[in-house]
Amino acid sequence: MSTKAPFIKDLSLPVIAAPMFLIYGPKLVIECCKNGIVGTFPALNQRTSEGFEEWLIEIKSALKKHEQETGRKAAPFGVNLIVHQTNPRLEADIKLCIKHQVPLVITSLGAVSQVVDAIHSYGGLVFHDVIKKRHAQKAAEAGVDGLILVAAGAGGHAGTINPMTLVSEIKQFFKKTIILSGCISTGRDIASALQMGADLAYMGTRFINTEESKATPEYRSMIVEAGASDVVYTAAISGVHANFLGASLKAAGITEEDLKKDIKIDFGKELDTEAKAWKTIWSAGQGVALIDDVLPVSSLVSNLKSEFKKAIEEQIKVLETFPK
Repeated sequence: MSTKAPFIKDLSLPVIAAPMFLIYGPKLVIECCKNGIVGTFPALNQRTSEGFEEWLIEIKSALKKHEQETGRKAAPFGVNLIVHQTNPRLEADIKLCIKHQVPLVITSLGAVSQVVDAIHSYGGLVFHDVIKKRHAQKAAEAGVDGLILVAAGAGGHAGTINPMTLVSEIKQFFKKTIILSGCISTGRDIASALQMGADLAYMGTRFINTEESKATPEYRSMIVEAGASDVVYTAAISGVHANFLGASLKAAGITEEDLKKDIKIDFGKELDTEAKAWKTIWSAGQGVALIDDVLPVSSLVSNLKSEFKKAIEEQIKVLETFPK
């Protein structure tokens, strides 16, 4: 019996559009799923549990209509839950995931067996994001179905380990679904993720620059203009290390001296919560170096498919040049 997520074989491309705080909403999720890749969003992108439920209903209704009109099965969608005592909505949002049978739940900041069991009760899957082996082992013990390996250079709360090492190390003891995150912007990158041993590619930054995302035009332009060296890894914004666009840090008045302290900045009344800070200070991964446009999801997925196919075909040709 396969231990891999069963939906993988039905995707048009082995990709999950990773949930990004304040950026992903129903419109983006729906378009991703219509085009055969997994669309996701953070539950906390809606300010209330009532609003969260409205989004779930909107997504489910749109995908059902799509399937009825086209006869084609949509990819599953997913929701990101912050499993931490600082999230007062966790219990309510889990109940809504159960009520609406969310196909995929992505957990962050805590792998808890009770949460996994709750999602498993209706047949849902749980993927958990990790940045190191110790976190992965704890998540495996909690019974998760997949591990999202957040490697060096990823957007948001990234790790510091090279993806080749991270995938190989985790695969030694985890035999279920492996999802790789970090600097994946092209179809060739997706092929590389699979070559390293991942089952799925996790793409966040690339989907900021889609017409369906909630990103502002200024945010998208900054991504187009940025290179890998323009991404800053710092704990100054949330107290936990994450990658941000250096230009947005500068625009917010954050100096190099602030960043050198490597501790959370007291933003004062103007930006008195982390959520407000993230509206002004923009996260992105080093994969910005390969993003130079803004596309509708349908066009982006089409391009990724072509690049992915070409990369695989080139690898086959290289293989054929070696003696049998």
